[in-house]
Amino acid sequence: MNGIKAGILCMLVAWVWIVPTAGAATKSQEIDRLVTKFHQLRKFNGTVLVADEKGLVLKKGYGSANFEWQVPNTPDTKFRIGSVTKQFTSMVIMQLVAEGKLTLDDKVTKHLPDYRKDTGDRITIAQLLHHTTGLPNYTSAPGFFENESRTPYPVADFVRKFCSGDLEFEPGSKMAYSNSGYFLLGAIIEKVTGQTYAQALQQRIFDPLGMKSSGYDVSATVLPKRASGYTTTPSGYVNAPYLDMGIPHAAGAMYSTVEDLYRWDRALYLDTLLPAALKERMFTPALNDYALGWVRGSVKLHDDKTELASISHNGGINGFSSLLVRVPDKKEVVILLDNTSRGPLMELATGALSILHGIPPRQPRASIGELVVTTLEKSSVTEAIARYRTLKATKADAYDFSANELNNAGYRLLRSGRVPDAIEVFKLNVEMFPADANTYDSLGEAYLTNGNKELAITNYRRSLELDPANTNAVDALKKLQAPAATR
Repeated sequence: MNGIKAGILCMLVAWVWIVPTAGAATKSQEIDRLVTKFHQLRKFNGTVLVADEKGLVLKKGYGSANFEWQVPNTPDTKFRIGSVTKQFTSMVIMQLVAEGKLTLDDKVTKHLPDYRKDTGDRITIAQLLHHTTGLPNYTSAPGFFENESRTPYPVADFVRKFCSGDLEFEPGSKMAYSNSGYFLLGAIIEKVTGQTYAQALQQRIFDPLGMKSSGYDVSATVLPKRASGYTTTPSGYVNAPYLDMGIPHAAGAMYSTVEDLYRWDRALYLDTLLPAALKERMFTPALNDYALGWVRGSVKLHDDKTELASISHNGGINGFSSLLVRVPDKKEVVILLDNTSRGPLMELATGALSILHGIPPRQPRASIGELVVTTLEKSSVTEAIARYRTLKATKADAYDFSANELNNAGYRLLRSGRVPDAIEVFKLNVEMFPADANTYDSLGEAYLTNGNKELAITNYRRSLELDPANTNAVDALKKLQAPAATR
């Protein structure tokens, strides 16, 4: 099936909010111009909200919420937000702590007595929140999405089948992102409250804050102003694969709007939902700067000098990507919701924050990865690589030649079954960025997909040499080098 071509993506803006003060209007217009360039280059399609301590600076939709009918994105368009859901799960857990119904030191088995005791007796709720449990991440299991993503599971059955694996490391000893842990938190919320996770969110967060356009997404529900999700193939955009929304559950099943997420952001400056001391605990990081459903860190602006202390989280789920970046010291926030599951959202957010601070933003450039994939539609991978080399030598400023570009192109080819072509693109990326651990990791995955275990091991080892903290390479090597099972 052919994808939707670029022409449909050039729909103009459907709605805009500009604050009526001269300074703010200038910033609003500058941010709008920046986002428009990202949109024109097919690097963003969705809605944007930017605010500072005085209030809204920009609120606007770009492109289509539904490509088939060319329905425009507007600020009240509802998007799936993926892992941005985790901060809401964290809030409900902390509310239960405030009510004395659980503690962060409680073991999993205290609230889920049917959970396997040999692991559940060792994992605390805090470790679930911090991703330090050692639980395997169910979304990383080979073949999981291909085999399970369309199947509805009761929560207890899903926990038993996908969130009860053998631990990969001692709880608390290191951090490895795991949706399994947040699914378990949802199960604990349901057990402690006697409500479904969706009901707990509604009663404890959405209703008190007036978030009338947020909820637990259910595909069967007729939901007004819900965006359709799209993904890319070498031929263009296609409808994203179906996902039963019981699969992400408390790890990523919410939908929302930029307007509702702005209400959420402003509420976090108050003690409406949670006492100040527990709120501070929620924002306190453990390993790898991960707090409780939030990443605590800094954003370097586009002067390459100014750094802002930030609290953020991104999300990705079939057809959608999202990002919420807060700068608490300045009461600034950038909220980006995209329904094409792509785009450098952090680069766009950093550009918007740069404008708020009077710093000229870096302008987006055309995607060299997009061009490589497009070229492959009409010619061979050899010719596509030759075109890449020519443009890099003659028009380096006209295209984005970052490592992520070829990496994304390689994965698009890998997902579409063009494994040999993907391998050649990943090999080119390794050549261009020989000190980047991720390029070797991706090439290792492509070789593994192609059945070449020796070359997969070689590249995973090189990735690990460059980045000893690459847990994906560690896990892959552990499986690849495990002794063959004996009968």
